[in-house]
Amino acid sequence: MHVVAVDMGYGHQRAAYPLLGSSYNGIVNANHYQGISKKEELSWQEGRRWYEIISRFKKVPILGSLAFAIMDNFQKIEPFYPRRDLSKNSSQQKYFYQKVKRGLGKDLIKDLNQNPLPLVTSFFVPAYFAEHNNYQGPIYCIVCDADIARAWAPPEPKNSRIIYLAPNKRVRERLLLYGVKPKNILVTGFPLPKENIGGLQQTILKSDLKSRIYNLDPKGIYRKKYAKLIEDYLCPVKEIKKNKHPLTITFAVGGAGAQRELGALILEKLKKHLKADKVRLNLVAGVRNDVYLFFQEVLKKCALTSSDSVRIIYAEDKLSYFREFNKILRKTDVLWTKPSELTFYSGLGIPIIMSKPIGSQEEYNRNWLLAIGAGIDSQDPNYVDEWLFDWLNSGWLAEAAMQGFLDAPKMGTYHIENIVLHNKVQEIKDIQLL
Repeated sequence: MHVVAVDMGYGHQRAAYPLLGSSYNGIVNANHYQGISKKEELSWQEGRRWYEIISRFKKVPILGSLAFAIMDNFQKIEPFYPRRDLSKNSSQQKYFYQKVKRGLGKDLIKDLNQNPLPLVTSFFVPAYFAEHNNYQGPIYCIVCDADIARAWAPPEPKNSRIIYLAPNKRVRERLLLYGVKPKNILVTGFPLPKENIGGLQQTILKSDLKSRIYNLDPKGIYRKKYAKLIEDYLCPVKEIKKNKHPLTITFAVGGAGAQRELGALILEKLKKHLKADKVRLNLVAGVRNDVYLFFQEVLKKCALTSSDSVRIIYAEDKLSYFREFNKILRKTDVLWTKPSELTFYSGLGIPIIMSKPIGSQEEYNRNWLLAIGAGIDSQDPNYVDEWLFDWLNSGWLAEAAMQGFLDAPKMGTYHIENIVLHNKVQEIKDIQLL
C-alpha cells in the first residue's frame, strides 16, 4: 500500500505511523516530499503557518479568541441532531477542492500511478486529489477524530469511490448525513501502534494495563468494587501488584506548541512529589525545539534536572518522536493532553486527563471520551497536587483506564491492514465499535 499523510501538526502522521511496516515506500507527506514543486509546497505551508500562529494567539484576551473563532468557523462541525441532510458543500471543502482543480497533488498522483497499489491517506485532501486525478488503485481515507466536518466527504459523495476507515460509529453516521454511500464506510477503529498492542491477543496492552492499575488505585477501592470485571477481561485481581515505578504522568503538547505553559505549571505544582520520586513526569515537546528549550528553562527555575523523575521527550523528526512516545506510553499511568487524536489512545488502557479543547473537532473528541468514561476534564491545574491524589485514592483513574480498555477501539491498525491488504471486509463489518 501507499501511505500518504500530511505534515500538519501530529494527528495525520500519527495515524499513518502504525502502517509504516506495511507501506510500500514509507510514509509520503503530500505537502513535503521529494520532487514536490516549490509553488505547491508554499501553498501547503501557508495554511499550516496561519493555523499555528492563531492557535498560539488564542490566549491573547478578546482578539485571540476572535481570531480563533473565525478560523474554527471555517472548519466547524454542525450539530448532529436533528438528523438531516448535511451534504451541502462547506466553505472549507470548496477552498481545498478549488486547489485540487488548480493542480494540487496532480504530480504526486502521476508518480504513484506508476505503481497503483491501494492508497491509504490520513487526510481528506489527498483523497480528493487522488480521485480527481484518476488514481488507478483503490483509495482509502482514515478519519482522525471522533466526529468530522463536511470537508471530509467529497463534493459529490454519491459518485465518489473513496472508502472511509472510520474510528467509531458516530463518524460513520456523520458520513452518511454528508451523503457518502454506506458501502464506502467501514468502522475499523483508529490505528494504534502495534508496539503498544502486542498482536491479536493484545499481550503487551494487557500486561501494561495490569501493571498500571495498582498505581491508579493505590487504596484498592476500584479493585475491590470491580474485581469480577477485572477478572473477566484482564486478569485475576491478586495478580495486580505494586509497580516498580511511581505514578508516571505524561503531558503532551500539541503540534502548535500552544499549551507549553500548562506543562510548566504542572511541573511547578508537582515539584515536591517529583523531588521525592513519588511522581514522575514526562514533558512531551515532540519535534519542537522551542518547546524543548522552554521546558529546559522551566526545569532550571524549579531546581530540577532531567532525571528519572522528569524527562523531556524530544526528537528531530516525527517518526523518531512517535517511536519514543510510544515507548514511554508503556510506563505511563496517566496521559494529560488536549483531546486531539490522542483521545483514541485511551484504548491502550491509559486514562486521559483533558486540558481545554482547541477547535471544534476537539470538542467532539472530548464528548466521545466522556461518553465512554475513559477521560476526565482537568480541574484547575493550580491545585493539581490536591485533586490528582483525590482521584487516585478514589480509584476514578483506574476506572477510566479500564473503560478505555473495554470500550475504545484498539485494533484499528490490524483491521485496516486486513481490509487494504487482504480484502477481509466482511470481518470488519461484523465488529461493533462505539
